[in-house]
Amino acid sequence: MQLFLNRFFKGADYTVGHLSIDGIVFCDTIEDVVRVLGVNGEGKIPDKTAIPAGTYKITLAYSPKFKRIMPLLLNVPFFQGILIHTGNTQDDSSGCIIVGENKVKGKVINSQITFNKLYPILKKAYDNRETIQITII
Repeated sequence: MQLFLNRFFKGADYTVGHLSIDGIVFCDTIEDVVRVLGVNGEGKIPDKTAIPAGTYKITLAYSPKFKRIMPLLLNVPFFQGILIHTGNTQDDSSGCIIVGENKVKGKVINSQITFNKLYPILKKAYDNRETIQITII
């Protein structure tokens, strides 16, 4: 399964994108600010920086914060514990990808509903032992 995150708005305080699954747009996203990171992660502001563009494998793993199994991005340079989860603004992100509908400037709405539609799709692929990855541009 291939997820694709196209970051189409990079603002001073947040980043908005479209998340597609196997070529079909699924939802909107909101993240922290995209920053240029140096070779050793210079330029990263903890809890205020979006992950670098690239392709990452996704697994499902237990999150102590959410107390449930969540989609976890693996091997993200200079970041740990990057999840796809619910929220409304970049303040809920801490580097993670928030899913929802970008119908209000600077936020996503219906995040829980969107996540509850996304998770079973990812779970089915995971249970079928499909490789799940996300490409972020």
